[in-house]
Formats: sequence, structure tokens, C-alpha cells
Amino acid sequence: MNAELLLRFVLGCDRAYLFAHPERQLTEDEHGRYGAALAERARGVPAQYITGHQEFWGMDLIVSPAVLIPRPETEHVIETVLGLAKSDLGAEPSPELRIADVGTGSGCISFALAKELPQAEIHATDISSAALEIARANAARHQLDARIHFHQADLLAGLSPPFNFIVSNPPYVGESEEDQVQLEVRQFEPRSAVFAGPTGLEIIARLVPQASKLLGPGGWLILEISGTIVDAVCDVLHAWRDVRVVRDLQSIPRVVRAKRPS
Repeated sequence: MNAELLLRFVLGCDRAYLFAHPERQLTEDEHGRYGAALAERARGVPAQYITGHQEFWGMDLIVSPAVLIPRPETEHVIETVLGLAKSDLGAEPSPELRIADVGTGSGCISFALAKELPQAEIHATDISSAALEIARANAARHQLDARIHFHQADLLAGLSPPFNFIVSNPPYVGESEEDQVQLEVRQFEPRSAVFAGPTGLEIIARLVPQASKLLGPGGWLILEISGTIVDAVCDVLHAWRDVRVVRDLQSIPRVVRAKRPS
């Protein structure tokens, strides 16, 4: 699959073309570029960083080693927000709907929500200027740059309340779990986007009290998590209302949602 993906990348073609033209000979330049791409993949570099692209929520996004590669599991965050938006706000969400995406990275969560909630005002933060450069490029490609406000900030610093939703796929892997993380993730994806600290709870523990102050009445916090820290995250959210854990397709705890404390 990787070999095919990289060949399509080098030739600039889709899968149908590749299989419809088995007689197609590579030029010397194409052969050289394909060999270089295969060598990078064999070295462990993720295919998405070689091609510079990854799909998320039906959108083709630019990615680089400055950002975490968007993963299908994160789509559960989008589904959770949309379900709550529909139940809380009815079939036609209010034009005053305000959403903050903390640690936006490539911008994948913000773009999916902007696509599904066209009236929403969305603010996306990241502490990394390099990540925000990628996110802004993606926003421009998908004509969403006028819809999303980008902020270089540590978590929610500098944002003004109130928000209806605060969402995040924060770093949640503990350094004690490093040996259990895929080698290519450890070696090539941005460490600050993967590891939170010794326990994996450090960023979430800082974000929760900030979110409590910026959410409006009845506002929701939605976080991507892992099964390793699910109990600890629920403990941090002990004062919040309607706390619920959403499992992914493999029944692994993947998302926690919680309503702002009264």
C-alpha cells in the first residue's frame, strides 16, 4: 500500500490511472524520485510526510513534520461536537456559536467543524508558529481563512469568553509510555504534540481549569484521550457535569465530553 501510494505521488496520478496503465514506463527522473521516496519510507519517515498530504473528514490537508499527522480516530471528536451542537442548539445552530480548537496543529479539527457548522465562529490556537503556518496554508486551500481566527498562544491564553465548545486533541501520552509508542511516531512526529510529560495528564490538567473560565453557561469541553489516562481525566473533571467517555471503533476510550460546572 505504501509503495503504491508513493508511486501515485511521484506520478501525480490516481489509483484508477495506475491500474489502467500497467505498461507505463517511469522516466529516469521519476525512477530517481520514486527510489528516494521509498528510501525515506524504509528509513521510517511516515508516508504522509513524504507526500506532504493526509486526508481528514473528506478534506486533503497539507502536513509536515511541524504538525501531528491527522488520524481517523480524531473524527470522533468532530462527531461528538456535532451531536451536542444538534441536541443543544436544534437543527439550525445559532449564528453566535463560538468554538475554540486548542493545539490546532494542521487545523484538521477546525476545518471539519467549519465545514459542518458554517455559521460558527472558530478560534484555533497553537503554541508553535510552524504549526500555525501549516494550518493557515490549509485554511487558504479550503477557502476557510476568513472563517477561522488563528492565535499563537499557550492553550487558551489571550482568548475572550464565552465559548459554546472548547475542543482539543492535546498531547496525552506519558513519557513513561514512550517505549509503547510506534517508532516512527517517536522519531518523526513533533514530540511536543505527542508527549504531555511524565504521566500524560499534564496538558489536560492545565487546560481544564482554563476551559471552565472561558466556556459559557452550558458550554462543553471535548478532549481526545487514550485508555491509559481515561480514569485520571475523569478525576480531573470530577466537578463537571454530564461527563461521558466515547469509545472508538475498537472500543478504546477515545473522547471525553463534559459540561461546564454550574
